[in-house]
Amino acid sequence: MSIHTAISPEEAADRLAIRELIDAYGTFADRRLPEQQADLYIPAGRTLVFQGSSSVPDAVLTTRDQHIEGFSTLSQYSVTTHFNGQFTIELDGADQATGKGNCLAHHLLETEDGRSLILMSIRYEDRYAKRNGEWLFAERRLLIDWTDTRPSRP
Repeated sequence: MSIHTAISPEEAADRLAIRELIDAYGTFADRRLPEQQADLYIPAGRTLVFQGSSSVPDAVLTTRDQHIEGFSTLSQYSVTTHFNGQFTIELDGADQATGKGNCLAHHLLETEDGRSLILMSIRYEDRYAKRNGEWLFAERRLLIDWTDTRPSRP
């Protein structure tokens, strides 16, 4: 990770656009807009989901339809809130970049047995690609470090 003391206006614009991409992903997830969330990927983009320290993904999404189906699983929750924390972004030329960051994802589940809050600590390891002037996900590795489930009051 490098720390920049001065960056060009172009680099600043690219970093801001990538950060807006990252935040759009969380916003579309929380608003239950799986089609728009899937549109944040290049056509060959993919998502890999890992639990704990496993090196084998629990899910691999490689097509737009698979992304839409995967993102639609959030509809099982009454509400979700994805809060993105720090992200480091490294530009690799004019149209490639990588990023790493953290997210606390809150999922409110209501069942016959009551209401639960499921809190997930998620790390993202991303590759981004700039297509037609727009930054998109080329690959998103979603690593769930830990999950905490607790009762929640209405």
